[in-house]
Amino acid sequence: MPRSSPWIACLLGLLLFAAPAFARPPWGTGESKGEDLVISLVTFSPGDDVASWWGHGSLVVRDQRLGVERLYNYGMFSFDEKMLGRYAMGRLEFWVAEASVQRTYQAYASYNRDVRIQELNLTPEQRVEIGRLLADNVLPQNREYLYHHYNDNCVTRLRDMIDRAADGQLREAAKAPGRMTLREHTRRYTAVSPPMSVLLDFLMNDEIDRPITRWEEAFLPDELERQVAALQVTGADGQKAPLVAKSWVFHKSDRTPPPEEPPSYAPWMLLMGLAIGGSAVGLSYWGRRGARLPRVLLGVEHVVVGLVLGLPGTALFFMWLFTDHTVTYRNENLFLANPLMLLLVPLGIMLAWGSVKARARLRTIWRVLEVLGALGLLLKIIPAFNQDNWRLIALILPITLGFAGAFNLDRLWARSSAGSREPEQRPAPSSVKAP
Repeated sequence: MPRSSPWIACLLGLLLFAAPAFARPPWGTGESKGEDLVISLVTFSPGDDVASWWGHGSLVVRDQRLGVERLYNYGMFSFDEKMLGRYAMGRLEFWVAEASVQRTYQAYASYNRDVRIQELNLTPEQRVEIGRLLADNVLPQNREYLYHHYNDNCVTRLRDMIDRAADGQLREAAKAPGRMTLREHTRRYTAVSPPMSVLLDFLMNDEIDRPITRWEEAFLPDELERQVAALQVTGADGQKAPLVAKSWVFHKSDRTPPPEEPPSYAPWMLLMGLAIGGSAVGLSYWGRRGARLPRVLLGVEHVVVGLVLGLPGTALFFMWLFTDHTVTYRNENLFLANPLMLLLVPLGIMLAWGSVKARARLRTIWRVLEVLGALGLLLKIIPAFNQDNWRLIALILPITLGFAGAFNLDRLWARSSAGSREPEQRPAPSSVKAP
């Protein structure tokens, strides 16, 4: 099996599977009998691209008597020229579509992703209800919903439907505190790409740092699968029985599953921040006598820092003011990186060319950034400023302090160098008159 596959190809494949204009299924017309229906939760493990890092889930309905089955996929969206704009503004619409069960399983298997099935132990009445709801959901007037990664996605829709059929017992059992916060779950699923993990960590505010319940953790396919497997439901006779009648694996991939705990990046990020900030001090000291090479290197370093930190800072500022991404609003990381850092790019180029004005302006910018960074750290003593951004502080604040210190020491070394070049002043010899 191929180990990687473009996520666009995956989505196009699913669109092809959903393309046939299926007639309304028998469980949507009332033709199916509850005892003939089988309802299954299908969990697909994470894939290679960002969109599939979280995994995926679907519900399958099969009428054993009539030999009809459908897979219901709530993860459909239109991949067109407007999609990226809608996503950037936090207004991306998803919809549910019917798809071929076997072709969908085979597609995920070809992408080397797990396909795990749990047949749900539901009463005939509950099976009829889920079948009817799914058949109604795919109708054009019902199928679309506004996507939210944590609160309303392709898995929370499955969770809510299973809970409704189980008379609220899934939600009741999931009232217990969650294992970790939404941020920690996000960090462990994005651990496959440390740079992207750090970027997403930077963009999200304290909305995802509050304690959550196990119910809220079930925005992830693996978590919903785990909760469904553990649930004992109480039937009409008062007896408890497992919600899962049986489970099996259609395909087992050889991928490494997401870690159970988020990775500990903080020590490495601190070392990186100290190294970058320290390099600015070192270049300033090296160039204290006016050498060209350290000045050019310091200018290049400004351009890189300005792009790497200024672009995300500007994007974060824009997302707060102009989009519906509530998880970016009032983000404390703006104390560390913000649109002001983009000025480092042109000024860094000017510095490399030897501009005296650029040096003076950079000194002012770093002084402002230094104050902002210190303020963001000081505000952490106030309970309202409880964002879990210590890793970003460990990375960015040493960089800011290092560059600010480099320009402060630059002045000191310039004075020291000028003083050492002054000619020695000796007192003029006094005239002595002969007697």
